[in-house]
Amino acid sequence: MKQLPLLAVSVLGLSLVACDNNPSKDKALATAAAPLAEAPAAGAGVKYAFSSVGSKLEFVGAKVTRKHDGAFQAFTGSVNLVDNDPAKSSVSVTVDMGSIKTDEEKLTGHLKTPDLLDVAKFPQATFTSTAIKPGGEKGASHTVTGNLQLHGVTKSVSFPATIKVGADAVDVNAEFAINRKDFGIVYPGMPDDLIKDDVLLKLQIHALKG
Repeated sequence: MKQLPLLAVSVLGLSLVACDNNPSKDKALATAAAPLAEAPAAGAGVKYAFSSVGSKLEFVGAKVTRKHDGAFQAFTGSVNLVDNDPAKSSVSVTVDMGSIKTDEEKLTGHLKTPDLLDVAKFPQATFTSTAIKPGGEKGASHTVTGNLQLHGVTKSVSFPATIKVGADAVDVNAEFAINRKDFGIVYPGMPDDLIKDDVLLKLQIHALKG
């Protein structure tokens, strides 16, 4: 899957969690590098499609006092499966940033403003994988690398994922954190309730053979 979820990637400027409630605690932190990776030429494969119907793109963010759960309710993507081998394959996803929803209506509205995600100016986020290698942290089956475009900034990120190939579906599950400031989302929050930099992304992708 050389073009993946996730985004996510989804995804994120939030206020959440008490100091010892860091949403990314014990989770892999996606590495972000300035140089963008280049996707290899796509090989002939079988297309598997996924969307917010049947898949989930969720996140957890935190500020000093508490955490918040959220999700994106509209996204689409595809897996190009080559030789039934994730390492030869690719994944891509496009997220409607305006579809963000959290556990608090006021926060949902604030996230859409120029303070944070600025969805009027940056209505979409995308992820395109550039490499998928066998093996990953904490028992993951693979490590996915790709270009995440969020809030007008594009960076190469890598994260562990568990990928399962079935007869009619490909499933991708991952939990990893990204640093919102890597993508220019720098709103600090209230002086006595600062926003944490890391946002935990939770991906449950169920792609069906199309």
